[in-house]
Amino acid sequence: MESTRIRTRFAPSPTGYMHVGNLRTALYAYLIAKHENGDFILRIEDTDQERYVEGAVEIIYDTLKDTGLLHDEGPDKDGGYGPYIQSERRGIYLEYAKKLIEKGEAYYCFCSKDRLDDLKKDLEEKNQTFKYDKHCLSMSEEEIEENLKKGIPYVIRQNNPTEGKTTFKDVIYGDISVDNSELEDMILIKSDGLPTYNFANVVDDHLMKITHVVRGSEYLSSSPKYNRLYEAFGWEVPIYVHCPPIMKDAQHKLSKRNGDASYQDLIAKGYLKEAVINYIALLGWNPGTNEEIFTLEKLVEIFDFKNINKSPAIFDIQKLKWMNGEYIKKLPFEEFHSLSEPYYKGILPENMDKKKISQLMQTRIEILSDIPEKIQFFASLPDYSAEIFVHKKMKTTYENSLENLTKILPMLESLESWSEETISELISSYVQEEGIKNSQIMWPLRSALSGLQSSPGGYLELAVILGKEESLSRIKTAIEVLKKHL
Repeated sequence: MESTRIRTRFAPSPTGYMHVGNLRTALYAYLIAKHENGDFILRIEDTDQERYVEGAVEIIYDTLKDTGLLHDEGPDKDGGYGPYIQSERRGIYLEYAKKLIEKGEAYYCFCSKDRLDDLKKDLEEKNQTFKYDKHCLSMSEEEIEENLKKGIPYVIRQNNPTEGKTTFKDVIYGDISVDNSELEDMILIKSDGLPTYNFANVVDDHLMKITHVVRGSEYLSSSPKYNRLYEAFGWEVPIYVHCPPIMKDAQHKLSKRNGDASYQDLIAKGYLKEAVINYIALLGWNPGTNEEIFTLEKLVEIFDFKNINKSPAIFDIQKLKWMNGEYIKKLPFEEFHSLSEPYYKGILPENMDKKKISQLMQTRIEILSDIPEKIQFFASLPDYSAEIFVHKKMKTTYENSLENLTKILPMLESLESWSEETISELISSYVQEEGIKNSQIMWPLRSALSGLQSSPGGYLELAVILGKEESLSRIKTAIEVLKKHL
């Protein structure tokens, strides 16, 4: 017997930016499908028109393209299961809801808002959770026809049993049972004719032959209602893969409403898309080894959704920074330089050798947005005190720093050619003639040129990047700072 082709879907609502939780759902759905050479489908769930944000659909497309999570089917790639936008499938949902009414698994509800408000108030006074009381279930066919003819607004509700249990199996959380008495007769079709999120999902997943449903663990409580719909239709239930929540810390979930990390925010802050995808893959899943750096191709090869954890995942920004730094180090130099150049604008003089600065930066930053702060000293010497010249390990003091800088200054001034080779030769000769340690001239020079306690690059690289005139000017400033201290 031929095995079923794996089909997963990413079904976002166009409500704004791509939150990292949404991106992880897309990534896991993509990996599950591609690990088995299956299909990854994009479906736009826009039935909640009040939450629709202009331009959000483009963000979804752009993010999937940018991250390499390329869909096989979707609104722009018809694979024979379209339309792939829920608002374009309106007639389909009403047709299937009516099939459930015929089976006694759903019913018309004509209750007014006032009646529902009174019911809610009455249950609250009794300290009971609101649950619809099946008032309209007992209506005769004649009454229903009469109401429909009159154009009385209605919704269609699921008819759930009030006794027994409903059990469903989740790959991550195992068997979960719920008392049917707790099940709400949820609305399937709203009064505007559009389906509710839950109903549209079930119908679409079946019609699009989705085999694995990946979603957040917050949907666990809705799963029994989903299952009852599948059973009512006589459809096969897909494999559920519920992912643990992504937490900002032990108490707080990452939240789009609270402005927590979206994919767009992370890219704007200077994170690389490859690092973001790698890190998000590890939020709730592990490969069973200590390895942490994975390309998307490698993730496709090794991803096993059964290794997804139950426990919440903490979004550790420091860990992401470290991982991003590792990706930056591995970039081809020309690519890194190209990514860095926008951060140089408005800070560095036009005639400064930007490539040499990129060579210094590539191994010294974790995110691209670290660059402006780290290169500021190239543009202008920061205010500093004489303390930066004193280093116990380097055997430097205020006195010997001042002495060596004062002696080396005229020698540097006399250099006709200003290059790493000529400066290095001069310093080597000076060290031999004076009988001092290398560090006793190199440390004061680096401190003088950068004006910093620690800086990217040594004195040679800094001197060449800054040029002869600026380097000599900075050494003179250092001499004055040390004189004032002494």
